Amino acid sequence: MAPSEQLEIETKYEVDEAASLPALHELPGVASVAQPVELDLEAVYYDTEALVLAANKVTLRRRTGGEDDGWHVKFPVSSGERLEVRHPLGRSNHNVPAAVVRTVRVHARDSQLVPVVTLSTKRIVHRLLDADGAVLAELADDRVTAVVAGAEPDSWREWELELVGGDRALLEAAEEVLRSAGASPASGPSKLARALGDRVPAADAWELPSKPLTSDLFRAYAGAQVQAIRERDPEVRRDVPDSIHKFRVATRRLRSALATYRPVVDREQGDRIRTELKWLAGELGVARDAEVQREHFAAEVAEQPDELVMGRVAGRIDDHLRGVYKEGRAGALAALESERYFRLLDTLDELIARPPLTGDDRKAKKQIGDLLEHDWKRMRKAVRRSEAAETSAEQDHELHEVRKAAKRLRYAAESAVPVLGDEAADLAARAEEVQEVLGEHQDSVVSRDLLRQLAVQVHLDGGNAFTFGRLHAAEEQRGIRSRDAFYTLWPSLRLN
Repeated sequence: MAPSEQLEIETKYEVDEAASLPALHELPGVASVAQPVELDLEAVYYDTEALVLAANKVTLRRRTGGEDDGWHVKFPVSSGERLEVRHPLGRSNHNVPAAVVRTVRVHARDSQLVPVVTLSTKRIVHRLLDADGAVLAELADDRVTAVVAGAEPDSWREWELELVGGDRALLEAAEEVLRSAGASPASGPSKLARALGDRVPAADAWELPSKPLTSDLFRAYAGAQVQAIRERDPEVRRDVPDSIHKFRVATRRLRSALATYRPVVDREQGDRIRTELKWLAGELGVARDAEVQREHFAAEVAEQPDELVMGRVAGRIDDHLRGVYKEGRAGALAALESERYFRLLDTLDELIARPPLTGDDRKAKKQIGDLLEHDWKRMRKAVRRSEAAETSAEQDHELHEVRKAAKRLRYAAESAVPVLGDEAADLAARAEEVQEVLGEHQDSVVSRDLLRQLAVQVHLDGGNAFTFGRLHAAEEQRGIRSRDAFYTLWPSLRLN
């Protein structure tokens, strides 16, 4: 059975044994309350010995005794919201199934997952219904006993109100009513957090200073990219749309920052990390590029007049790219399961916790302008090389280098926003515009190469390659338009 997902929106309250539930049917929109359902639940929570899942507010449990028996993994989304991914129980009562382990790899890596807490819960569920009998929310009245190795069992009572078909207005209205009945907001986000208490490692509370050094800007920007990698990894594994693209963008931003901030971050160590990030982005890129091309060619072939589509053109292109995507995704998932990737994650943790700084670290407001100017001059050199290119192939290559330089300038400007404000934001926006225009150009280059390969194969198979030629010509025109648009746009990309 395939895993299922749901967004969990709930509020939790601590309550003493003597408290009585208020009149829930009087809440706005609630027409009645169904007969209560009693459940005996047992949940065994797993984590590494260092409790890295709990430290990252991720929970993994094996639950039995209720209507949702199975392995559950919960990821934080926002305040009061968590994404719950459910897997079937399977045959194992103790070992975490491989499919479940993979969902938390970015945190656990190659550490073993072991039982850390067992929760036994006597639950009474009260379902709040609307006039049509649809469930708006469920209030669980829980009496919990938690067993942690090496500690005395702990028991408590709590109320948990979770939305089903209702909206947040119901949660807000219920809070006042539940508090008047003696409840108080829970001190932690989950039963597991309460059971573990201060055993959970403290999260890094570092914040960007009001008057940052240049290294502080690096740490803030790089830290955001490392966090993005942690968030995107489980999504890539679950094949969430656009997740590979977002993952790659985070690796590119981080790689770019390590280059831009070389004056304050040790170059040797930074370049080693950049090499590993380039490897990772390459492993992810095959599937992503195929995904983009599939969407593009599906639209392009659909726009061709029917009488000019000779043979099974769309199907042939799509078959090829689906195969490339499948192979690329398998390669990406293998990379995410590799020791090389785990050690890169370890290195990134260390990079953010203790950046390898040089002695040229000054006040950001005085130094960041020099870094931006360096990246802009680097881009200007690439533009001049493109203008001096003697062949179309050489110019295509140099324009690709310009695009990469534009991305680096954009990311550098993004990182400077905390000290330069709108000036940096404007520069980032203009660099992004150049990046997108040249992205169209590079896509046309890659597409032409693919079309030529497929046309040759069609010809060798005895088919008609006419439509592939039309598509190739259209891609060539797309490249010319993008190139011309860039040279028109380039003069506007100046430092203030």
